[in-house]
Amino acid sequence: MSNYWVVGAMFGGTEDQLPVFIERGYWYCWDPEKVRKREIPKQAQRLFPKIKKGDRLAVKKKLGRGAEMMLVRALGEVIDIDHDEWRIYVRWMVTDLSREVPVAGCMGSIHGPFPDNEWRSKVFSI
Repeated sequence: MSNYWVVGAMFGGTEDQLPVFIERGYWYCWDPEKVRKREIPKQAQRLFPKIKKGDRLAVKKKLGRGAEMMLVRALGEVIDIDHDEWRIYVRWMVTDLSREVPVAGCMGSIHGPFPDNEWRSKVFSI
């Protein structure tokens, strides 16, 4: 059974990494220097190891500070995971979305897994 995760692609809130992620077929949210120094946020340290092959990713973008909505920008399926580099290889299925959905607490780099409900269906529908 697949799990569903919502992840970010903006480094420092301003550097949009999504085009690079799509071109190279992966997702990560920590620059290599932070990985080497193990400066990974605690939430990510807890959640990242739970992601597995076959899980689904939705890349989101916040719509500003305090916004109640976010944009879903891309959808993909996890095909491999490099736990040493904290990198997830993705088969991108949809890469040109601009779907507004409620934030539902997804303000950080990685959130999930999400239960089967109406919100998840809105986020992950193709």
